[in-house]
Amino acid sequence: MDFNRFNLKNNQLIIAAAVVVAVLVAAVGGYFYYQSQKAQMIQTSAGQGTPEEAQKLVEEVGKLMALPVGELPTVATVADVTQLQTQPFFANAKNGDKVLIYQNSAKAILYDPKAKKILNVAPINVGSPSAEVATPSASPAP
Repeated sequence: MDFNRFNLKNNQLIIAAAVVVAVLVAAVGGYFYYQSQKAQMIQTSAGQGTPEEAQKLVEEVGKLMALPVGELPTVATVADVTQLQTQPFFANAKNGDKVLIYQNSAKAILYDPKAKKILNVAPINVGSPSAEVATPSASPAP
């Protein structure tokens, strides 16, 4: 009879240890899943804007200059201006400024949504998948 009690206790310990390990694995997996989802949300919000944001920016910028008709721009947000210092188009940019990219019209507009000012307008090279800003035009007068 002592062997049965020993086997029963041993089995209970093994089951309890397996449950503890499963809970720990689930907790660690949940933590890393949460962190990856959080990182994706940060990337998404720092990168391209939503169609609603694009429409709002088109309305704001459209009050300041004539925009291409029939085309909704791709919107990008300046997240780290220090990485853009070598590009003349971004000479007056600040973190949080928006870039409206009209691929069909080959035009990029740098806009400061806080000051409600257009900072720069330039033609873009549309030949590559990521449109690059060509030689910028002069900044519009305030």
